[in-house]
Amino acid sequence: MRFEPEAEEEFEAARGLLVDRLVRWAGEQGLPVDGYMAETALDYRHLATADGRLGLWESRHVEELLLSWLPQQVTDLPGEERADAPGTLRTLLRYLHAAQLADPRGPSLQDSLAAVDRVAEQHLAAMTDRTRWGLAKFWAMTAAEQGVDVRDGAALQRFADRAQRGEVAYDQQALAAIMERRLTGRVLSSAARTEPQLPVMLPPDDELRRQAEASTTVAQLRGLAAWAGQGGRPVTATGRLRMVEARELVDVLGTGDKTDGVRSSADLPRLGLLMEWAKKARLVRVAKGRLYAVAKARPVLADPLQLWLRAFDACFELRQALIGARSGWHVESMLFDVYEDVLDDVLNTLYSLPYPMPWPRLRDTVHLAYRSSFQLDAGLDPQHRMWFEHADRDLRTVLDLLDDLGAIERDRGMADPVFLDIDLSDAGPELLADMPPELAELLGVAGAATDPAARERADARREELTAGPVELIRLTELGTRAVRQRLLAAGRDAPLVGELAHAPAAGLLGVLAEDYDPDAARVELTGWITARGEREGALRQLTDAVRTMTFRTRAQAMLDVLLAALPDGEGERLLRTLRGDTQLAPLALNALAHRELLSPEDMTDAESLLVLAESLLQLVELAGGGDGAEGALRAEGPQVRDAVFAALDSAHPDRAGLDELRQLAARALDTHGARLGRARKARRSSGKSGRKRRR
Repeated sequence: MRFEPEAEEEFEAARGLLVDRLVRWAGEQGLPVDGYMAETALDYRHLATADGRLGLWESRHVEELLLSWLPQQVTDLPGEERADAPGTLRTLLRYLHAAQLADPRGPSLQDSLAAVDRVAEQHLAAMTDRTRWGLAKFWAMTAAEQGVDVRDGAALQRFADRAQRGEVAYDQQALAAIMERRLTGRVLSSAARTEPQLPVMLPPDDELRRQAEASTTVAQLRGLAAWAGQGGRPVTATGRLRMVEARELVDVLGTGDKTDGVRSSADLPRLGLLMEWAKKARLVRVAKGRLYAVAKARPVLADPLQLWLRAFDACFELRQALIGARSGWHVESMLFDVYEDVLDDVLNTLYSLPYPMPWPRLRDTVHLAYRSSFQLDAGLDPQHRMWFEHADRDLRTVLDLLDDLGAIERDRGMADPVFLDIDLSDAGPELLADMPPELAELLGVAGAATDPAARERADARREELTAGPVELIRLTELGTRAVRQRLLAAGRDAPLVGELAHAPAAGLLGVLAEDYDPDAARVELTGWITARGEREGALRQLTDAVRTMTFRTRAQAMLDVLLAALPDGEGERLLRTLRGDTQLAPLALNALAHRELLSPEDMTDAESLLVLAESLLQLVELAGGGDGAEGALRAEGPQVRDAVFAALDSAHPDRAGLDELRQLAARALDTHGARLGRARKARRSSGKSGRKRRR
């Protein structure tokens, strides 16, 4: 239910299989569905969203699909009947829940259906709003409206030629709006996908609240709001504190600013930063010559965790106060121009890392961002060195702020070996050839950086990391909580160990199989079982979830992750028990064989047939069913015919799957279904026993 953007063939196979099953199920339920529209909806979740989770549909996804993606992508030619997109989406949502494919971290089915209802009436207007169209759709519709058969490639090319010569009338305002969207990056595209994050562990909010209460910054921001009060304090015409009030506030908050001989509060750096911070956090405001506490901020000020999170978010708006030029004699560093993006990248880089990040590695990754943003070459001439040093000083200022807040912690020690040279010797020449020289140099990839000077710089970086203790940086628990909150708000997947404690068994196993590393999966599963009180009953729920999963490959993955997450020995014992389960035996035998816990010689003939049938059914699924499965069977060659005959003769419990396999094989192998049926009958009468085979 999630694929990397570059896994095009795998995604298309899964999409085809999913839509085939959806259409079949909708027919049985009497629900409306359009196969092409369902494919387009899955394309949207795969291509145009940050997380790519096909089974999770929040209200923002529903709205974006119906009001942006479909108007941009789907061309309804004049005279064609428009497909019922809202109806198809409702059916898709119902099917995902019925088939146990819905992500348990998403909204309930009722909430998702309500989201469709809220925007369904706006969908038709969006589809006909030319300013929402994609560029290709705009010209295709313009051509069709002028009588061009857009299915005729030659006719469409003649139209394009006339358009380039300025001989075609078109809606200039709509085209201008479309081009503006493209230039401003407001067009949905595959560029939206982001890297997945590892699951993290966090303490309860009460513990985080205690940590936030201990923050000096939280105390100072709260003290500043209390000092301003509802009555307000006078400020100058430029909104600054008068020196008499500034001196008082320095003492009240304990900022440490030196006030002797200072004539303007603008020259009190810590107090000035706190003032700007409190404004950006919407804790205080300036109005009519006075500084007031914001009344609506009282609940936030009373809750140290919410106040801390508000202060953290405000860090992204402190560019000028932190690293802006103090006078016309100074200029900002490169960091100033890309402040928010770099801060986001730094925090996301630190998020979920199992080891603290050494400063040299963090610094160099930020340098890569500068080179990309400012189109700098890979060299390091004196001017570039000065620019980077200036930006490094500013980055350290930002890290100081995060450290003071309690979002990060810094220590000194030896860098973990994971941050040393990255071995890409098995990556293949294509990856190394496509790798930018500066990235190869940064990673220290042997043979990738052929420039002697670049190689020398890479060696110097490695020496910096290995010569002795370096500064190590990691997110605190509060910082992890805050970054996760931002990731979720941006639509990214950020798993939290413990969040699945009340998920249904199928949803739990599906998420563990797709998103969790083995250690996190083990902790999550243990918590899930503990939350149910009785271990045997919990394990029964889990195996029942595998038993009722109709997709064989997903059922296998669910069983595999369950076995891997159970304590040592328990997984093997469970597998051997399931070997005798009528429904789960094929999956259990597969797992036993894969783990080399059961050899072919130790299987009965009946069990061997079960494994063979299971392998063919999973092959059909992986190929996407339909034409893809036919091609996969055909590619196996003539020898697959006997394998299919044997599989059809097995006692595999998925009778519908076997029937589909029979039909596919009949078409793929040019073998009539009747012949397959006769072969099955002949094999049954051959008197094969269930005895173990001996060699």
